[in-house]
Amino acid sequence: MRKNNKQVTTYFILLSLLLIAVVYAILQANLQINGTAKIKANTWDIHFNNIQVNENSVSIGTGDSPATIDPNNNCKVDFEVTLGVPGDFYEFTIDVVNAGTIDGMIGTINKTLIVNNEPVESIPDYLDYIVTYSDGIEILENHKIEAGTTETYLVRLEFKTDIEELPETSTISTSLEPQYIQADSSSIIRPISFENSSWNRIIDAYNSGDISSLQTAMESGTTREVQLDMDYDGIPETIAHVRIANLSKPSECSTEGFSQTACGFVIEFADIITTRRINPYSGDASRIGYGNKGGWEHSDMRAYLNSTKYLEGTTEEIDYTTIGFYNMLPNDLKTKVIDTTVISGYGPNDFTNITTEDKIYFFDPKEIFGTSYTNGNNYLKEYDTAKNQERQLDYYIIQYTINPSTRIAIKKSLDNTILKWWLRSPSYDFDYCFFYIQESGYVSRYQSANTLGVSPAFRIAE
Repeated sequence: MRKNNKQVTTYFILLSLLLIAVVYAILQANLQINGTAKIKANTWDIHFNNIQVNENSVSIGTGDSPATIDPNNNCKVDFEVTLGVPGDFYEFTIDVVNAGTIDGMIGTINKTLIVNNEPVESIPDYLDYIVTYSDGIEILENHKIEAGTTETYLVRLEFKTDIEELPETSTISTSLEPQYIQADSSSIIRPISFENSSWNRIIDAYNSGDISSLQTAMESGTTREVQLDMDYDGIPETIAHVRIANLSKPSECSTEGFSQTACGFVIEFADIITTRRINPYSGDASRIGYGNKGGWEHSDMRAYLNSTKYLEGTTEEIDYTTIGFYNMLPNDLKTKVIDTTVISGYGPNDFTNITTEDKIYFFDPKEIFGTSYTNGNNYLKEYDTAKNQERQLDYYIIQYTINPSTRIAIKKSLDNTILKWWLRSPSYDFDYCFFYIQESGYVSRYQSANTLGVSPAFRIAE
């Protein structure tokens, strides 16, 4: 590691004096250019931080020691473990933090491997030793780490199970030393993976315009796992899948009164997570909380998705602040979800489109199908009052361009069953209906008190 704390002040003064003599007169001009350049103090500080050991790792035994950052050198990590039987492993992640003001990059990567006090060239065939970024991407020379950012390494030692002969007792010492130096023109931003990169890394790439791999992931419909805490016990136990629904922000998104639900970096659930009614009451559809009166803004579903309180349709509030869909999300994702301006349509008992600010929301017909609602249901556009303030999502534009007859809007539950799933706007022709997606993948409308699929979306960057 190279450390360099330096403050330099440079003074540059140029004095130019020009004397011109003429026969009948002397004209004199004193010209001066005075300049001062100040170089601010900079810091070089790249170090390790925040070791997180996989809870399923082998237990630390007598004579062993867990992965620990050296108290006298925060660029050094030591650990010693015993792998007793095939299948035992020790795994941890550790952050590489650039807390300085100067961009760094990996200059060289020094590796050593010693088995029973003898240097060797390769890992024994009974052992796996992996050091990568946490998303599985290989650590390479020239990889850049910008000032003020953090990368995460994954370290794993495993006693392999697919071995033909058990080894004798042995001691294996490994050392990996990426040397960081000041970044120059040869530095490269390492590639990202939508499936495995951290949400911070993905958002940073999007904000910097480095979206080629994200674009590829969207076009192919690549999904990534998200663990949901569906019973709110603090332990995410349910695996769901999300995909990129949008990356662009065309000029129409900047139009006043335009819904931002298909603008910027939009993530949607590829699964139907649960089933639920949009409004919990039936009866007088002229009352808020019944039918589609009050639309998306005053629906029980909106309160549930955003983990807020539902106050309509009953004298007792329904409090979702500690439950609801938003609170199912893992913390590393939940903290990245941004507020979105949502424009929704209205039913026959209301008079104008509805604007809300939401973290979690449903899509609308226009955002999936564009100008064509397909399957003979184009007449439904007449009853979608929000369509002129919305645009089609990039993902669906791509899919329907490739194959106009595709039924990409079909979604399955977590147990792999095709289900109907809700959209957010009421249908103007009936006072108790909201739009939804049929099992066939086409749009229709259904009574709000019916139980249909919940497959929401959210944005993580504008």
